[in-house]
Amino acid sequence: MTNVLALTQNPVQENTYLVYDTDTKEAIIFDPGCFTPAEERELVATIDELGLKPVHLINTHCHFDHVFGNAFVMDRYGLKLGIHPLEEQVLEAAPMIVQAYGMPPMTPSPKPDYFINEGDTVSLGETTFEVLFCPGHSPGSICFYNRTEGYVIAGDVLFRRSIGRTDLPLGDHDALIGSILTKLMPLPDETVVYPGHGPSTTIGEERRENPFL
Repeated sequence: MTNVLALTQNPVQENTYLVYDTDTKEAIIFDPGCFTPAEERELVATIDELGLKPVHLINTHCHFDHVFGNAFVMDRYGLKLGIHPLEEQVLEAAPMIVQAYGMPPMTPSPKPDYFINEGDTVSLGETTFEVLFCPGHSPGSICFYNRTEGYVIAGDVLFRRSIGRTDLPLGDHDALIGSILTKLMPLPDETVVYPGHGPSTTIGEERRENPFL
């Protein structure tokens, strides 16, 4: 059994997810968005209070707001970074994009240690996450589907009543719609969607109510 906890961080209000096994307390850190020392302390305090043992660091995609905390998490917990191979160029560009937005400089993320592709699985205790390749918002966006417990860590692919923006470099609206329709919409209606920004939703709600679909 797993729990999903979101910490909303950085100026873009990104959801950093701690997904942890309730028995072993092993945890995956998805998309650490901690940008300030206070946000880093919040992440550490949450992990300590819950008695968690981080074992994976994964980026669903590598836009700057999702990778601010990569260097900190890797140093603090000795974790290796996993991303989709098509996101490597996005990760490298993140500090320049931050500068272009007029934000304070970010600590560059280390390079990825390994790549995650569709068809791979990620294990957490006895739980398995299926990797779904969902490009469009970013060229190598990936979602993580927990079939047994009925939820998906969706990054910026699908939001409550919205979808990921595609006006950023390497965005592709048609590809994003195709990803959502072929990879996420076939999931059961009750599947909970944990997005990279904003509140959670369900596949059924978005099938009925999302104006972009």
